[in-house]
Amino acid sequence: MNNWKKDIFNIPNLLSLFRLVLIPIYVYIYLNANEPWQYSLAGVILAVSCLTDMVDGKIARHFNMITPLGKLLDPIADKFTQLVLTICLSLRYPVMRPVLVLFLAKEIFQSIAALIQYRKGKALDGALLAGKICTTVLFTSFTLLVFIPNMHPAIVNAFAVIDGICLMFAFIQYIFAFFGKHSKVQDIEK
Repeated sequence: MNNWKKDIFNIPNLLSLFRLVLIPIYVYIYLNANEPWQYSLAGVILAVSCLTDMVDGKIARHFNMITPLGKLLDPIADKFTQLVLTICLSLRYPVMRPVLVLFLAKEIFQSIAALIQYRKGKALDGALLAGKICTTVLFTSFTLLVFIPNMHPAIVNAFAVIDGICLMFAFIQYIFAFFGKHSKVQDIEK
């Protein structure tokens, strides 16, 4: 019981929980926005979420605060944030719908592949570089699309293409990481 409290109340895990709390606030503000300041507020909330995502990992590694709970919370907060952002932007920009479909396909594949490998006593040791780059590109383009609601359609289209390419590249890398000839899965430490 004491370790559970220690895990919950360490700074990186609190930051991940904070990111999860920001999701419904962002959704409410963004979907009800009519004025530029409302989009800006949604963008600020998104930017705060992105910053806390960058900071929590650095704090965890620097101060040796990595916990099993944190290894679970951080990616959950990332994926739920990305999913919600992709859905919200798909509602405003139909060109983002293929990005949403690709995002869902990639995440569903990763979840199933991770489960298959886990049952074999194996797992990936963290995110791949391609996944980290993809996350950075998505958060950057999504933040700009939120902050600038009247962006020129050509720029929105360009963001959709760039996001799609990044997602596809990361998806392919994860396929090879889980099941390729030079798989990156490792035995789970007991």
